[in-house]
Amino acid sequence: MAKDRGKAGERNVLVGVVWNCADMKLLLSSLFLLCSLATLIQFLPSTLGLSSSADLRSLLYSKFSSSSSSQAPPLNLSSFSSSPSSMPTPHPLKNEEVTPESVVKRAFNPVGSAAYLFVQMGAYRGGNNTFAVIGLASKPLHVFARPRFTCEWAPHDDRSASVTAPGYKILPDWGYGRVYTVVVVNCTFPADVGADGSGGRLIVRATTGGGGDRALDVEERFIALEEAPGSVNASIFSAPPRYDYLYCGSSLYGNLSPQRVREWMAYHVKLFGDKSHFVIHDAGGIHPGVMEVLRPWMEKGFVTLQDIREQERFDGYYHNQFLVVNDCLHRYRFMAKWMFFFDVDEFIYVQPKTTLESVLASLSGYTQFTIEQMPMSSKLCRSSDAGKTPRMWGFEKLVYRDVKRGVRRDRKYAIQPRNVFATGVHMSQNMVGRNLHKTEGRIRYFHYHGTIADRRYPCKVFINDTTLTVDGTPYVFDPTLRQLAGSVKRFELKALGSRLQRTRQ
Repeated sequence: MAKDRGKAGERNVLVGVVWNCADMKLLLSSLFLLCSLATLIQFLPSTLGLSSSADLRSLLYSKFSSSSSSQAPPLNLSSFSSSPSSMPTPHPLKNEEVTPESVVKRAFNPVGSAAYLFVQMGAYRGGNNTFAVIGLASKPLHVFARPRFTCEWAPHDDRSASVTAPGYKILPDWGYGRVYTVVVVNCTFPADVGADGSGGRLIVRATTGGGGDRALDVEERFIALEEAPGSVNASIFSAPPRYDYLYCGSSLYGNLSPQRVREWMAYHVKLFGDKSHFVIHDAGGIHPGVMEVLRPWMEKGFVTLQDIREQERFDGYYHNQFLVVNDCLHRYRFMAKWMFFFDVDEFIYVQPKTTLESVLASLSGYTQFTIEQMPMSSKLCRSSDAGKTPRMWGFEKLVYRDVKRGVRRDRKYAIQPRNVFATGVHMSQNMVGRNLHKTEGRIRYFHYHGTIADRRYPCKVFINDTTLTVDGTPYVFDPTLRQLAGSVKRFELKALGSRLQRTRQ
């Protein structure tokens, strides 16, 4: 009997296991069916009379979640789906056609926007009733359409008293722009606005002006400048400037030589004097080695360093040089009597019996004058300097000048900024007053092209001749700046001590 009861128990256990396996198979089959159904629903067309596949998925999920948890709310997946009725209308296709002259006229179909309408870098008050807004804009838009700017002044104390004026745009980059071109928007109101220090906002309305092939005219409205109450000092527009000379540097980029920057800074601080200032724009070239050279001059108040690396996002000419110099012009317009524009591989020079102050005094009747270039070799050195060149400064050992005739060479320039509305890299064409280009007997600049971005010692060829021709280019021995090296070194040592004595190439 005990053996029979044992066998019966084994049969009951076996039946229970089989029954439990059947339940498990049913559960797994149900889950597989639900998952298959959910997968198929995603591929059902919307024409089957269902509201949407997402609605069914939501329904299934809500049923499943209510049976598994009474506390969790159902997830509405319909918000993540795109209904056919909400999709944008496709752009019509413009097809090519054959003209009566049997020419196949191809069609171009533009879709969307690939450039910003306006990218503002700065906005500055230029007087009691005038402002300048400096930025980038889509070049094709300004070439093939007619974008417009409207300026609005909204006082803080009474927004209903807003006044508007048309914005006058200046395109100062001579057509060099790429995806973006530089735009200076002049906002001049018929009467004073905010000059009493009451505060307000300068608001600009920019339009696309049509795209050449469409009548679309989209408008964007943005705050260009906001003045807090009491922040405007209108006396600055007529007061004597803080600096005699201000240098507006172009975009610095690449692997610059700290030693060449060191030499350039010491030379020009000595030449320009105590009432001078240098604005340096970092487009990626101010690495730690260069920063070590600039920091002592920054601490003494001679240098302002601006980080403009973000401008690389906007494809303009040569790291947006034209944008940078125009922003510098308007940012410091009332802070300097003269503003200089040249590069960090170029050295301004005046005759030994004159000073920069006396030269500029003789040119005070001109708004702008340009400066002749003296191109110097970046690799030819004297044989007598062999073995000593690592200790010599660049302009001390590079002493051969290119004298090839018939070559058009770039000029650099200086302006009296209060009479200038926009500017360029080599000269300004938007100004009031006289120009002077014949300045060779008074002021020049020596150009050591390529040396600023060369971290190696520049002397590649050592020669003894005073005149020679290399690769078809004639050179003459010119020790003009070499003779000034000793005084510049002593000036730096007196001004900064030995801080920069171990500067590397």
